[in-house]
Amino acid sequence: MSLAPYFSSSSKVWESRDWVYGLEELGYTGWEIVADGKYRLDNPENFAAVRENLESTGLRATVHAPYSDLNLASLNYPIWRESIRQTCCCIQHAAALTDRVTVHPGFVSPVGKLVPEKVWEMQKTALVEIGRYAEEHGVLACVENMISIKDFLCRYPEEILGLTEGIAGIGVTLDIGHANTNGQVDAFLAHVKEISHLHVHDNHGQSDEHLALGDGTIVWEKVGRIVARDYSGPVVIEGRSLEEAKRSLAAFRKWFV
Repeated sequence: MSLAPYFSSSSKVWESRDWVYGLEELGYTGWEIVADGKYRLDNPENFAAVRENLESTGLRATVHAPYSDLNLASLNYPIWRESIRQTCCCIQHAAALTDRVTVHPGFVSPVGKLVPEKVWEMQKTALVEIGRYAEEHGVLACVENMISIKDFLCRYPEEILGLTEGIAGIGVTLDIGHANTNGQVDAFLAHVKEISHLHVHDNHGQSDEHLALGDGTIVWEKVGRIVARDYSGPVVIEGRSLEEAKRSLAAFRKWFV
């Protein structure tokens, strides 16, 4: 199957976009735009600059929707509505650049702990609306599995697959680094054929360190072999610098075959 290496760096969202020009030189096929900070696509100046980056490099794109201070499972109705609005707004602008947008699921608030079933209901209702909007714009909105923080939704395969099943316009982004913090790498790998998008980065299983591939405890030889067999499409390598991007790409070429 065909795997295309993309790079993403959430640590750069408040910096200039000059670093992006180094990705093509390193051998990356694409860039996942984290649409937050100075990279928000609903800002016309930002959008024009991002589009110029893509056109001048030839990089392909995927987009990660904003997630700062948003909660698609909120029981606070104005916050819930605003979270949906910002997600859909990102999808609208991203549609000119890509057909894949990654979306964070929500989390359980203190009030939500009293009625957890209502939290999941609000999350699913939000995804139905977002999925409908995404379909109208030719985009698949992919919900991402989350790190080992107990109040986050979608930390386990059964949660995220059960939540998204049957919702038009909604797919799944599998984040291997996030899965490792929950001890769920093997459990998620069993469902690789069911995912629509893939994020990879390393850690030591305790926190979301976003290390270069090979710098943590994930067994990339095993992960890469299964992914190469059962998945095709962009593999978004996440990191903090071009130096890490270079090392991760070398690891990707060694193991994802």
